[in-house]
Amino acid sequence: MAVKTITNKELAKKVINNEETLILDVRNTDEFDEWKIEGKNIEVINEPYFNLLDDIEPVVDKLPKDKEVIVVCAKGGSSEMVAEQLEEAGYENVASLEEGMKGWSEHLEPVKIGDLDDGGALYQFVRLGKGCLSYMIESNGEAAIVDTNRMIEVYENTAEKHGVQIKHLIDTHLHADHISGGRELAEKTGGTYHLPPKDAEQVTFNYTPLEEGNDIKVGTTNIKVQPIYSPGHTLGSTSLIVDDKYLLTGDILFVESIGRPDLSGKAEDWVGDLRKTLYSRYKELSEDLIVLPAHYSFLSELGENGQVTAKLGDLYQSNSGLQVDDENEFRKMVTENLPPQPNSYEDIRKTNMGKISPENEDQREMEIGPNRCAVHE
Repeated sequence: MAVKTITNKELAKKVINNEETLILDVRNTDEFDEWKIEGKNIEVINEPYFNLLDDIEPVVDKLPKDKEVIVVCAKGGSSEMVAEQLEEAGYENVASLEEGMKGWSEHLEPVKIGDLDDGGALYQFVRLGKGCLSYMIESNGEAAIVDTNRMIEVYENTAEKHGVQIKHLIDTHLHADHISGGRELAEKTGGTYHLPPKDAEQVTFNYTPLEEGNDIKVGTTNIKVQPIYSPGHTLGSTSLIVDDKYLLTGDILFVESIGRPDLSGKAEDWVGDLRKTLYSRYKELSEDLIVLPAHYSFLSELGENGQVTAKLGDLYQSNSGLQVDDENEFRKMVTENLPPQPNSYEDIRKTNMGKISPENEDQREMEIGPNRCAVHE
């Protein structure tokens, strides 16, 4: 009898619903320490696969037989073999995660954020295995997608399910930690691809400039996306205000951290821009705006239904990155002691510029690993 498998969507529901979940991760310890499945009620035990080749004795005392055990590996093969061993040892509720961590890295879970004033809706796509957040703005049969991931099928399927046509694909900046699917989806749907021109000086393709003052209309109702030039993470980083209610901050501002300015090697040059955006331009906006970032870093940022949101005014009270009065201290915070840069970030930037076109499997490998777009104190 074949070993039972669990899909990434099924596991995502467990994480979002805060269900008690026991995971046996059989990857090498160094891989596990860098990046793992996390959740408020997730217990993860790491025991490398090579320690279990002969028998499962090393984990028998750690895994109760009356609980479901989800076995995880890098791609799904080793986990099936370990799950089979557990079943043979008398474990009755065992499952192997389909495609392992590689598949987990690619799963997008759509979460409704709220209704818009003129009958539309805004959805957040949470990439639990990577920390990426993307958005679909729907209005009167049309849709715009912001910071599209390369797994474009989920957006196509969601648009079809909701009966809307994708008209606009918007990247708030040139991404360095994941490959954008915006240009590919624009080509498939006939939509318009928008990119900030100051991030597009080296791109090899045509695009529509995303510039302050050039509103983007979605549908025929009064729902607009208003770019606000907000440099700091990249030179062209551009925020979006949707329906005078939501502030899409890209990688400038997160719920518990702020964006890092060093992924193009320009940290010293851009730190002033970052501070001006966070401490001046955003201060001029309504405190009631709901911040919707392009990433999250910590489990505590996930809300009750899995969404990642916060009021702008609340962040000025709770986000430590917004409370550094001394400019030199701020400069030190965002240029020193930064986390490691994202895996393959230079090749990811080149891919997003259109300079290289890696095969799909290579793209998957380039993106493996945690979110590293934020400054962490």
